[in-house]
Amino acid sequence: MKTKFQSIIILCVILAIGISTPQIPAQLSEESKECMQCHKEVNVSLYQQWGSSKHYGANVGCYECHRAEKSDVDAFEHEDYYISTIVSPLDCARCHETEVDEFLNSHHSKAGRIMGSLDNVLAEVVEGNSKFITEGFPHGNSAAAVNGCWQCHGSQVKVLEDGRLDPATWPNTGMGRINPDGSEGACSACHQRHEFSVAQARRPENCGKCHLGPDHPQKEIYEESKHGINFFANVDRMNLSSSKWVVGEDYDIAPTCATCHMSATANQSITHNIGLRIKWNNRPVHSKLSHETDAKWGLESSNIHADTRRNNMQDVCVACHNSNFTDNFFIQYEGLIDLYDDKYATPGEALYKAAVPLLKKDDEGNHIAFSDKIDFTWFEIWHHEGRRARHAASMMAPDYTHWHGTYDLAKNFYSELIPEIEEIIEHGLNSDNKDDVKAAKNLQKVLEETMDSDNHKWIEGKLDPEEKERRKKAADEFKSRYK
Repeated sequence: MKTKFQSIIILCVILAIGISTPQIPAQLSEESKECMQCHKEVNVSLYQQWGSSKHYGANVGCYECHRAEKSDVDAFEHEDYYISTIVSPLDCARCHETEVDEFLNSHHSKAGRIMGSLDNVLAEVVEGNSKFITEGFPHGNSAAAVNGCWQCHGSQVKVLEDGRLDPATWPNTGMGRINPDGSEGACSACHQRHEFSVAQARRPENCGKCHLGPDHPQKEIYEESKHGINFFANVDRMNLSSSKWVVGEDYDIAPTCATCHMSATANQSITHNIGLRIKWNNRPVHSKLSHETDAKWGLESSNIHADTRRNNMQDVCVACHNSNFTDNFFIQYEGLIDLYDDKYATPGEALYKAAVPLLKKDDEGNHIAFSDKIDFTWFEIWHHEGRRARHAASMMAPDYTHWHGTYDLAKNFYSELIPEIEEIIEHGLNSDNKDDVKAAKNLQKVLEETMDSDNHKWIEGKLDPEEKERRKKAADEFKSRYK
């Protein structure tokens, strides 16, 4: 029989792991006990991880998570019980209904839908081939996609006729994994099995599996920022294992990714929809308001306006900063978004689109993606440098904003994109094909308009005289100050 103290502990467990019903098992089920008899010998580390978990304290064992119906597509019989290898969000929802509902309505759970993007063309065709052949994919897959894209975005897990999971699609903890039961997402992408440590989930490294690298280096950006510096210097003051974890109350030395995007504040509860505190989606060529991209994905949260989401984020900020600091930060950040779009994204996209008719085509006249150098150049300008600059500004990392962001944008715009455009124009004007000549003249017009604009005329020595004088005066004052 449970003691009064044990009952209090169980109540705390309910609050901590988010079980939606007040009913939890009075003791570990007979099925899970049977599992343990074997697995504590065969899989000692998994058994120990589970033993350290809050699931253990709530009498939630192997069978409660892995049980399946005989009719389930991925069910198999094991020691007289039907179980499944994959624990999908729908399985987690048996106890964590609210959390799963929030997650399924987020961009995280839809990450697998991006598999038809340019990134996938790169991994499947440009970088890879179709020689990774498995039983479920006799036509083959690209090992670059299987080991790269699919491990972050998620694969569509394929169940073979004998119930085994095809090795091209499993193991996989991609955030947007498409599960055999039809659900999207993987809770284990963040909550690693089998301990499901809250401290581990709150640490910034937890997000670094996917959010790092040349196109979205949030992990590196965080580590450079004041927030990251304070976290790593004072991690012992972060209270990471606390069931109650309210910024400004339970810790105040630094935020983590979870703090800003998910965790509780004095005015907001925990959310597993990480988009509800983000105003701008900085992934595309042009930054988009987050509620508009939610609408594109068909998410219910599209009715929550981007300005509301910014207010939600500012509520996190003011737990440690005053409102003037917070307001001014967002003004700075959105200024960088405007700069990127005005100077690079809008003219760059116009130039690239005007150049496409002059690039390599297949037999049906369609442009072959990444068959010309300019395809890579433009892709990296918006997909790499443009994202880096915007993400870095949003997270207070000046070196990434400048040297890995706007500097690389300018360098590649002026020293790569523009010369390639000029070469394409010259080639088109000298073509025997009338359509090519026409396209080249149009591209030349777009280039001239671009380079004659206020953003780019400096390179032709056409800087406004008044601005030129102001800049000279400022430079002279700077030099005289440090004589």
